[in-house]
Amino acid sequence: MASTMRAILVKAFGDASVLKLAKDVPIPEIKPQEVLIRIHASGVNPVETYIRSGVYTRLPKLPYTPGGDCSGVIERVGDEVTKFKIGDRVFTVKTVTGTYSEYCAAHPDHVFPLPSNISFEEGSALGTPYFTAYRALFIKGHAKPNETVLIHGASGGVGIAAVQLAKSLGLRVIGTASTEQGLQAVHDQGADLVFNHKQEGYLKDISTTSVNGGGVDLIIEMLANVNLNNDLQILTPKVGRIVVVGNRGAIEINPRFLMTNETSICGITLSSSSDEEFQMTNAYLQNGLKHGYLKPLLGKIYPLEAAAEAHTDIMSSTGTCGRLTLQI
Repeated sequence: MASTMRAILVKAFGDASVLKLAKDVPIPEIKPQEVLIRIHASGVNPVETYIRSGVYTRLPKLPYTPGGDCSGVIERVGDEVTKFKIGDRVFTVKTVTGTYSEYCAAHPDHVFPLPSNISFEEGSALGTPYFTAYRALFIKGHAKPNETVLIHGASGGVGIAAVQLAKSLGLRVIGTASTEQGLQAVHDQGADLVFNHKQEGYLKDISTTSVNGGGVDLIIEMLANVNLNNDLQILTPKVGRIVVVGNRGAIEINPRFLMTNETSICGITLSSSSDEEFQMTNAYLQNGLKHGYLKPLLGKIYPLEAAAEAHTDIMSSTGTCGRLTLQI
């Protein structure tokens, strides 16, 4: 085994151009309680662009390799690790050294078995999207069967995961997207109703088609700085709640909409999850992957050296459809 690897290194925070491919990065040394993974595919998440830009609340020490989601094969096992062995197919939700690279070190609590019916590319789309969607819907959103959930921005990685998870537990799902491809993808994943959020009056249409005209019980919000104040006006009185998953700026809201209907807003971040919550989520995912009712939808696939292009696309392109992936 070689001693160096190819990896993306960020030496200064900035725009996508700071994502530079290095060909002689040392392969990580693992601690006794860590594993080394030979990465086959790495997922690209919006949060990684915020970190790279230097605007995120928690920033890594420079230089660093981005990424937390990957899939691959266990290459080495620390002396204290008993959960995995060399050769196991796995995916991650968090790593020690970053995933835009050929190898990474990770703690076993954040590494999970990759079922044989799931490809490496699909496996790299499980971590952040599905664990975030599960946290938003069930751990923080307290979604229940027969409730109506609006997934605002349902065609991206987290959105598609949320549609699949919500349907698996018997919720009525309303999804929004902004392109024909995205709308079709959300429909194909099982959403009961699909709306174009670029179309004038779509929120009124959602309100009139909700159960008994009573509103939406839960909203999973991917772009709060655009939608939050309008979301408040279509919630079911006394039980309606919003879980904010994504946001790109400030917005002014009218708190009276919260008061009058006694509704609530909750923000989430995946990094706040406990190890027990990670394990609980994985248990649900493993069953869904095995039986086929959970399956990642892949979008564009890039080579490792095109990481900058992937970062540009995930933030600038409208109507994201599926998960963007680096193939390594």
